[in-house]
Formats: sequence, structure tokens, C-alpha cells
Amino acid sequence: MMKKIFPAPLLSVALFVIWLLLNQTLSAGHILLALILALLLPVLFSGLRPRHVQVRNIGAILRLCFAVVVDTTESNIAVIRFLVHPSSRRAPSGFVNIPLELRDPNGLAVLAMIVCITPGTAWAELSLDRSVLMLHVLEVSDPQQVIDHVKAKYECPLMEIFE
Repeated sequence: MMKKIFPAPLLSVALFVIWLLLNQTLSAGHILLALILALLLPVLFSGLRPRHVQVRNIGAILRLCFAVVVDTTESNIAVIRFLVHPSSRRAPSGFVNIPLELRDPNGLAVLAMIVCITPGTAWAELSLDRSVLMLHVLEVSDPQQVIDHVKAKYECPLMEIFE
């Protein structure tokens, strides 16, 4: 019951203190407004808070981290090659639709971060039902190879971790 009334007690305290510090006053009106905001905002925005994450497989996290380091290094080299020698482009850029089995919002957020930090790729769109990711890739010679790579290197470990 208390969790619904106070979904984030530390956040409420922080909001209260920050409001008073920013306004540099302890007048009754500011204290009342700070109290109302501190109690109301966490309740109003509780639906935006991420779900609690229960890590299920530490080994999968380590494998995923290693794969991300290797892929970002290889992608950095490929992008540098392309920038230094534009004529060395192996294939045109393009969009690839990747069917996803991963549905956990935290897992999808991690996938988005991985894709965004990997040079030469960009998260373009996620379908409303979260079943298809549209990815823009700097060089696409075989879309199926990109799909297989994302599913094997990222999606499978993320499913082991989050689902």
C-alpha cells in the first residue's frame, strides 16, 4: 500500500530539497508547493520508471560486453577506412529489418545503446509491437548476414540476461 502512495520516497525527498534550494527560501508557500510536487510527481510519473531488473546470467553479460567491444572496434576501423578511402566502399548503405524475439523494455534499451555506440549503424525504428527493428547500416552487402549477426551477438545474450 505504501509503495503506491510513495513509489519513490528518496526521489520525493530529493525533489523537496532541490525545490527549496533552487528557490532559496523557506517561506510557507514554497514549502507547501515543494511538498505537493515531491509527493505528486513521483506518483504521476511512476509509469515511466523502468521495471526492476533481475540479472539471470552473468556469463551472458560478459559475452555480450566482449562482443560489443570487438564489434565497435571492427566498426571503428571500417568507418575510418571508409572516411580515408571513400572509393573502398564494399557495399551501399541501407536499412535492414530485423525480426526480434526480445520484448523486455530494459533489454531493448540496452540493444538500442549497443546499436547507437557502434559506428556505421543507427537505430531507425522499432515497430509498435516491438517485433521488428529497422536498422540503418553503413555497408549492407547481405541483409541476412546483418540480421544473423544482431540476433546471435546481441539479441540472444540480452534474452538470457533479461528474460
